[in-house]
Amino acid sequence: MPYRRLPNTDSARIRAMRNAQDMGSRQTPAELAFSQSTLMQIRTFLPVFEQAVNNQRNYQKSQIERNKKIQDVIKKTRLYLSHFIQVMNMAVARGEMKPEIREAFGLKKNDKRVPDLNTEKDLILWGKRIIEGEETRLASGASPITNPTIARVKVHFQDFMRVWQDQQHYHDIFQKAHEKVANLRKDADQLIVNLWNQIEANFEDLKPDEAREKASKYGIKYVYRKNEKLRPFLNVNYGDVS
Repeated sequence: MPYRRLPNTDSARIRAMRNAQDMGSRQTPAELAFSQSTLMQIRTFLPVFEQAVNNQRNYQKSQIERNKKIQDVIKKTRLYLSHFIQVMNMAVARGEMKPEIREAFGLKKNDKRVPDLNTEKDLILWGKRIIEGEETRLASGASPITNPTIARVKVHFQDFMRVWQDQQHYHDIFQKAHEKVANLRKDADQLIVNLWNQIEANFEDLKPDEAREKASKYGIKYVYRKNEKLRPFLNVNYGDVS
C-alpha cells in the first residue's frame, strides 16, 4: 500500500502549495477538494515563504563568495604578521636587538617562536599586539623593524579587519534569514498537512486507487515502500519527492 510522503525540502513545500494554488485557480469552489479558507491561507502565506527562502539562499551564496575573498586576505595578513616577527627574531639572533624587545609585542623574552596565527581570532589578537607594540616603540625613538615595516603590516591587517567585520555582518543577516525560514517552515508544514488532509477526506468515498489518483493531481505525493511492487494504477513520478 503506497503511503503519503510530505515535503521535506523548502522547494518541495513551495511546489506543494503552488500545485494547490493552481488547482484553486482552475476550479470552482464547488469543484475544489479543499476549502476556500485554506486556499486564501495559501495565497497569503506562499509569497511570504518564497521570499524568505529566496533571501536565505541569496545570503548563503553571498556568504560563500565573501568567504573566498576573506581567505585570500587572511593568507596575506598571516604572512605579513609572521614575517614581521621572524625579522624581529633574526635581529635578536644577530645581536642587533635585545631579547627584551619581544615583550613589547606580548611575547616572552626568550620565546623565539612565531605565535599561532591559525584562526581569525589569533590574527586579531596578535595583529593588534604587534601594531600597538611597534608603534609604542617608535614613539619612544626606537629603531623600526623593516622588511616588512609596521606600516605595511598595518595596511594588510586593516584590510583583514574590514573584510572580517563585513563577513560578520553578513553572517548575522544570514542567521536571521535562516531563523525566519525555520519558523515559517513550521507554518508551511502545518498548512500542507491540513491541506492534504482535506483533499484526501474529499475523496475518501472513492476506491483507494482512484482516490490517490485524484489526490495526486493536487500535488499529494504517494510512494511505495521498498518491499512493495509498483502497480500501474497511477501515472505519477514517485521519485520526485524533493
